[in-house]
Amino acid sequence: MVKICFICLGNICRSPMAEALMREEVKQRGWEDRVLVESAATGDWNLGSAPHPGTANLLAAKGISTDNMYASLLEAGDVDRYDYLIGMDDSNIENIEKIVGTSDKVYQLLDFTDQPGPIADPYYTGNFDLTYDLVTKGIQGLCQHLEATYPELRD
Repeated sequence: MVKICFICLGNICRSPMAEALMREEVKQRGWEDRVLVESAATGDWNLGSAPHPGTANLLAAKGISTDNMYASLLEAGDVDRYDYLIGMDDSNIENIEKIVGTSDKVYQLLDFTDQPGPIADPYYTGNFDLTYDLVTKGIQGLCQHLEATYPELRD
């Protein structure tokens, strides 16, 4: 099983959006028994919180559920638990590496696209639509990467 954890600062905006969108993609592709998707925070102030209303409402409008999603904290041992630790910006990557150490499992989501770069935090920008567009693009690139890397996903 391929195990993926999306990570952002508080695990209420970008990473739960990525988790929900990737879960939907996994379901559509029939990968449920081959790909595990979760998300986590590098900071602990939102632990146990549901996704931000901006994320939850945007996804709900598109028919994508965030039910039973609550902010959790990335832990040092997660580097052994997951195959991919995917942050959203440079700050996330720095914080991930402070927690788990330097690892070839750490990526930014847009690394899987032809336009790598950060995904700004909509908690501060208020632009959840742009975040959605960028996360969607990253998820599509990640799925292409997974299909190329894991032949069993091409079935």
